Amino acid sequence: MTVESRMAVAPVRDIAAIGCGPFNLGLAALASTVRGLDLVAFDECRELSWHSGLMFADARLQLSFIADLVSLVDPTHPLSFLAYLRDVDRLYHFYVRETFHPTRREYEAYLRWVLAKLPSVRLSHRVEAVSWDERQRCFAVQGVRSDGSELRVWAKNLVLGLGTEPAVPACVERLPHDRLIHSAHYLFRAAELPRAGHVTVLGSGQSGAEIMLDLLRTQVAGGPELSWFTRTRSFAPLDYTKLVLEMTTPDYIRYFHGLPQAVKDRLVLEQWQHYKGISSETLQALHEALYERELQATLAPVELRCGAALESAQVACSGRVVLTIRDRDTNVSFTRETDVVVAATGYRERRPECLSPLGDRVLRDDRGRFRVRADYSLELHPSIGGRIFVSNADLHSHGVAAPDLGTSAFRNATILNAIVGREVYRLPRRTAFTSFGPPTEHRTSASAPAARSGASREASEATEWP
Repeated sequence: MTVESRMAVAPVRDIAAIGCGPFNLGLAALASTVRGLDLVAFDECRELSWHSGLMFADARLQLSFIADLVSLVDPTHPLSFLAYLRDVDRLYHFYVRETFHPTRREYEAYLRWVLAKLPSVRLSHRVEAVSWDERQRCFAVQGVRSDGSELRVWAKNLVLGLGTEPAVPACVERLPHDRLIHSAHYLFRAAELPRAGHVTVLGSGQSGAEIMLDLLRTQVAGGPELSWFTRTRSFAPLDYTKLVLEMTTPDYIRYFHGLPQAVKDRLVLEQWQHYKGISSETLQALHEALYERELQATLAPVELRCGAALESAQVACSGRVVLTIRDRDTNVSFTRETDVVVAATGYRERRPECLSPLGDRVLRDDRGRFRVRADYSLELHPSIGGRIFVSNADLHSHGVAAPDLGTSAFRNATILNAIVGREVYRLPRRTAFTSFGPPTEHRTSASAPAARSGASREASEATEWP
């Protein structure tokens, strides 16, 4: 059968979701109860794993179980976290435990449970190219299936959930493999570190703090000297106060989207502590570990410095890495020799190479970023009649709640409502006590968007090192 004849009989899906981490998995979960909606989701991975390189045994989410894949738009959904607990007969255990925060291991187990109930999700399916099919007026999705055969699907709408990839400062990215570990791979390579004489951790988000805590705990049994540097002015806590959390709710997201782009960019930089700080529990555990180690006189030294900006990293003739650090308060530079650098320096958006065939018909701003509408669809050239939606590629357009797992259900419900053309999921009307922007009577046509009165979060640290 020719390609043309296959195209003539091929069914056209309503949605093809590319990438299937928690965000697009949540989309598939919500779509599964919408009658008549035809969704298929592809991911190139063989199995679902979630931050496995940082899956410490006692690590908890930084958000409530209510911020699962579905509950914040439909708490009665059959794929909620509570439904998972009931299904695996752990509901009473969780109740007696009396904490809203599941461990990361349990959250991953929940994701796997949801995946097993969704035949619409296809793992080991790699999407390589997306083009616009003028004949069928839909997107043609092309790639490779798990058995090596050609994947070819047509869809009216795409949802990109390609996730993020590890980011490291340019001055360390050329270090030899055995001298550099990104936090995403920490547990896979932690066994290498006891042999090092000195280990340096860069970055003070939650990942950096958890890695430093792990190194301090293992150092009790003998281990390397440790340094922890961050360019931030302090080892800052995640701002988890209640009224600040209202800025991760739909009221603020809607307000933020209507602001001028220059204002958005400034706010994202200013609000980093809303999603890139350290949990208060981890800070307390760190201080306790530092306090207790003073009773062990034989332990190797530990150095903590904030306001310390990395300027360069070079491998010396000795084979050690020489770091040049600048103290941001005094502008004085100093050097440190180390054996291994652990870069807890965050993540960056993964570029969707599969969109290359669409070229400049996917519109971008002057910094090369997607132009994202309020409903999470991209601005496209008029020659494309379908729509492309994005998950977690909207930090610049929708604000600091973008990487927050608590935003997932709202964003996915917004996308599904836009695709179906009606409110299949009722979106919240009021989510914050705070009013954002000036009062209505003081607005002009050039003012910020109408104020709305305005939770929980899991910061994936999906930006550069603070």
